[in-house]
Amino acid sequence: MTKSKDARVTTALACTICTSKEAGGKSTGISRYTTRKNRRNTPTRLESKKFCVCCHKHTSHKELKK
Repeated sequence: MTKSKDARVTTALACTICTSKEAGGKSTGISRYTTRKNRRNTPTRLESKKFCVCCHKHTSHKELKK
Protein backbone atom coordinates (compact mmCIF):
# COMPACT_ATOMS: atom_id res chain seq x y z
CA MET A 1 0.00 0.00 0.00
CA THR A 2 1.11 3.53 -0.69
CA LYS A 3 1.10 6.22 1.94
CA SER A 4 -0.93 9.36 1.47
CA LYS A 5 2.15 11.53 2.13
CA ASP A 6 4.20 9.99 -0.67
CA ALA A 7 7.33 11.84 -1.80
CA ARG A 8 6.44 11.43 -5.50
CA VAL A 9 3.32 13.19 -6.75
CA THR A 10 1.68 13.40 -10.17
CA THR A 11 1.49 16.94 -11.52
CA ALA A 12 0.02 18.51 -14.63
CA LEU A 13 1.91 20.86 -16.96
CA ALA A 14 -0.04 23.37 -19.07
CA CYS A 15 1.09 25.50 -22.02
CA THR A 16 1.71 29.11 -21.03
CA ILE A 17 0.87 30.55 -24.46
CA CYS A 18 -2.48 28.75 -24.80
CA THR A 19 -3.65 29.92 -21.38
CA SER A 20 -2.80 33.55 -22.20
CA LYS A 21 -4.50 33.24 -25.62
CA GLU A 22 -7.68 31.95 -23.97
CA ALA A 23 -8.55 35.37 -22.54
CA GLY A 24 -7.91 37.37 -25.73
CA GLY A 25 -8.47 35.67 -29.07
CA LYS A 26 -9.57 32.34 -30.44
CA SER A 27 -8.33 29.33 -28.51
CA THR A 28 -8.27 25.81 -29.93
CA GLY A 29 -7.64 24.33 -26.49
CA ILE A 30 -4.95 23.96 -23.85
CA SER A 31 -2.08 21.53 -24.20
CA ARG A 32 -1.51 19.55 -20.99
CA TYR A 33 1.08 16.95 -20.00
CA THR A 34 1.31 14.89 -16.82
CA THR A 35 4.54 14.08 -15.05
CA ARG A 36 5.77 12.86 -11.68
CA LYS A 37 8.07 14.84 -9.42
CA ASN A 38 9.69 14.31 -6.06
CA ARG A 39 8.15 16.77 -3.63
CA ARG A 40 11.22 16.82 -1.36
CA ASN A 41 13.83 17.45 -4.09
CA THR A 42 11.83 19.98 -6.14
CA PRO A 43 9.47 21.97 -3.93
CA THR A 44 9.18 24.73 -6.55
CA ARG A 45 6.94 24.54 -9.60
CA LEU A 46 8.24 22.67 -12.64
CA GLU A 47 8.73 24.36 -15.99
CA SER A 48 9.89 22.59 -19.16
CA LYS A 49 9.73 23.00 -22.92
CA LYS A 50 7.24 20.63 -24.56
CA PHE A 51 5.46 20.44 -27.90
CA CYS A 52 2.07 22.13 -27.87
CA VAL A 53 -0.43 20.51 -30.24
CA CYS A 54 -2.61 23.65 -30.19
CA CYS A 55 0.19 26.11 -31.06
CA HIS A 56 2.07 23.59 -33.28
CA LYS A 57 5.45 24.53 -31.78
CA HIS A 58 7.64 23.95 -28.73
CA THR A 59 6.59 26.21 -25.85
CA SER A 60 7.20 26.39 -22.11
CA HIS A 61 4.80 24.41 -19.96
CA LYS A 62 4.37 25.27 -16.27
CA GLU A 63 2.98 23.23 -13.42
CA LEU A 64 -0.66 23.92 -12.59
CA LYS A 65 -1.93 24.97 -9.16
CA LYS A 66 -3.84 22.45 -7.10
